[in-house]
Amino acid sequence: MLPEKQLQARLKEHKPSWETAPGPSLTPAAVLLPLFFKKGELHILLTQRTHKVSHHKGQISFPGGKFDPASDRSIQETALRETWEEVGIEPEAIRILGQMQAMPTLTEFLVYPLVGIFPEAYPYRINPGEIATLIEVPLKHLLDRKNQRTQPKSFGGKVYQIYYFDYLEFTIWGITGHLLYDFLNLTGDLLENL
Repeated sequence: MLPEKQLQARLKEHKPSWETAPGPSLTPAAVLLPLFFKKGELHILLTQRTHKVSHHKGQISFPGGKFDPASDRSIQETALRETWEEVGIEPEAIRILGQMQAMPTLTEFLVYPLVGIFPEAYPYRINPGEIATLIEVPLKHLLDRKNQRTQPKSFGGKVYQIYYFDYLEFTIWGITGHLLYDFLNLTGDLLENL
């Protein structure tokens, strides 16, 4: 059983691992870190983006996207709307457990990460214009240090430590890797046996 109260308290304590400070020109965006149980084991859902999208082509990401002031009343609505549009999980099927602090990206977004859980064996509906494939990753795999690594990378004359996670043929890195790293550091001891 998911320790929801403890998980919610931990999410409130989040301090981003990313080293940049948000600037005034950052575009607000939201992602959902979607948790679910599969055969009794806790998993997280990731997507591989198509090469048709404007940003982060072919990369592994959480469902999410830009805040739309015309349709979204909150950043939570952004995450839920984007998850529905990309992978077909209805907003009503997702229970939001909490939100981590926003994290700026080097591509000028300010990403608000929300953590939610949805029912096991949910019938996904992939948007083929945005999503190439879905990746259901056991949390135990991500918590295993042999599947994690860091590597310095230079962007704009500054060196950053980039977090990488390997799963099957996929490499998770960038903002998704940082959010995953932060989430696992915050909650790993609560979730490692689920």
